[in-house]
Amino acid sequence: MTANWTPYAQWLLAAICCGATVYAACAAGLLRRAAAAAAPRGARSRQPAPEAIGAVSVLKPLCGAEPRLYENLATFCEQTHPCFQLLFGVSSAHDPAIGVVRRLQAAYPHCDITLMVDSRVHGSNLKVSNLINLAEHARYDLLVIADSDIAVAPDYLQQVCAPLADTQTGVVTCLYRATGIKGLWSRVGAMFVNEWFLPSVLVAHAAGSRQFGFGATLALRREVFEQIGGFEPLKNCLADDFWLTEHVRRLGLSTVLSKVIVATDVIETCFTALWQRETRWLRTIRSVNPVGFAFLFITFTSPWMLLGARLVHVFHMDGVQSAAGTAMTAVTLAGCGARLWMHSHATRNRRTFWRDLPLVPLRDALLVLHWLAAGFGSHVIWRGARVPVATRAAASRATKLDAVEVLEVSDGR
Repeated sequence: MTANWTPYAQWLLAAICCGATVYAACAAGLLRRAAAAAAPRGARSRQPAPEAIGAVSVLKPLCGAEPRLYENLATFCEQTHPCFQLLFGVSSAHDPAIGVVRRLQAAYPHCDITLMVDSRVHGSNLKVSNLINLAEHARYDLLVIADSDIAVAPDYLQQVCAPLADTQTGVVTCLYRATGIKGLWSRVGAMFVNEWFLPSVLVAHAAGSRQFGFGATLALRREVFEQIGGFEPLKNCLADDFWLTEHVRRLGLSTVLSKVIVATDVIETCFTALWQRETRWLRTIRSVNPVGFAFLFITFTSPWMLLGARLVHVFHMDGVQSAAGTAMTAVTLAGCGARLWMHSHATRNRRTFWRDLPLVPLRDALLVLHWLAAGFGSHVIWRGARVPVATRAAASRATKLDAVEVLEVSDGR
């Protein structure tokens, strides 16, 4: 039994290494295509005119004065769309984000900017409570919900709302690229977004998956919003962005991944904070998509290529398997090349490419550890609070406020 098991294990591991190489190559190619699609070009002029799209109410739940909050929110004030409303909401009159919104109102007097201070709590998710309070003041038929920590281009509203002209489109969502703004660990965290999350979603999307929704942007028509019951069904859900899109899909409407890729910041300054954030993220993925979570191992390229190099040695030890060793050498080299190609398309310039290149093995190794840690446990750490993670079935049934601890959520990440 043992003699037969070792060869089987070798071939299984070799197959996984091949799969990791194929994944990395596909991810790199899709990253390149996504960057080209998001770049300004003449094709954008074929989008409907802003007047044809309709007026937009933008809902922005805020909590605290995050780094670069003013700069990020200001990009929403500089939209080229001719008619939009910006609704900013906080739950406390002492929230420092209030001062930031006041500065925006002074700097952009031509913008329709409303600040709502409303302490009403509707469920365990305080971000959703904030959104419920904001939605009462939304005047227009197109709604855009966007996290507080993203920056957008001037034509953002036009681009993300354009697909809503098709009545079969239920919700439009956006991917995002990250920038680490506070040292080594924030750079490692940005690589999590740019070199794992973003390409993995692109690969899943190319394979036909539409089971996603990201808090960076959720755009939908008011009639659809009302059909799903507004934000009420989400008030006790941790992954509220995912569940909003899931409720829309249950109406038989599609989820559209916009070509727009917005910008966000990673601000974690220490390993502990980064570990908690990324473990929370992966554990949440496990709760809403356990099958997809189980197969994430194929996306951890560097560890598999290291194993592939070891298999090359093992195969060459046996002269009968020398051909397999040669093939494994080719797979390993191709995988390393594809991972470098992915890194090159995920970085903004040559300087960033070389600066962060030594971090690639560390980044991929941490992904393995996060994945293993996220495979166990039923809680996440959110802003210092220990929060239970509901299963997909339990979250789907959640319609009322039970005796659960209140958690504070400022964005979808």
